[in-house]
Amino acid sequence: MTSVRRAVLVLALLIVTLLAARPGFAMAASAKLPVDAVNASGGAGVKGYDPVAYFTVGQPTPGVDQYTYRWKGVTYRFASAANVKRFRTDPEKYLPQYGGYCAYAMSINRIADIDPSRWAIVDGKRYLNNNYLSYHLWALNKSGNIASADRN
Repeated sequence: MTSVRRAVLVLALLIVTLLAARPGFAMAASAKLPVDAVNASGGAGVKGYDPVAYFTVGQPTPGVDQYTYRWKGVTYRFASAANVKRFRTDPEKYLPQYGGYCAYAMSINRIADIDPSRWAIVDGKRYLNNNYLSYHLWALNKSGNIASADRN
């Protein structure tokens, strides 16, 4: 990919992101519909990824049906029995911030789904993001975006 094409692509993605941040651009229905406290597609938290592995292995790891634990109405899958045990001991330590919704979206007062491979641990807490662009926009000012998301 040439540098000109790459620059045009980055500019186009930036424009879409800026437009999405404007009030009224996001789906109007989303403000009217209730949002679940935890982002759990099909009842599985973190899209079926092991919430402990981010901390122990340092990468997103799919959980398996053999190792599950239901906590506060959401089923979490794990890669090992040891990770289930760690989670049961201290669930709050391993759960993602903002109920598993996109940290960048929260920082601009929006709700968005996540991609489990777009994540960061900051001060012992895990933050997930929606996509490559939202992760990198969020990462430009992690502490400021966390403070903004916490307020929202």
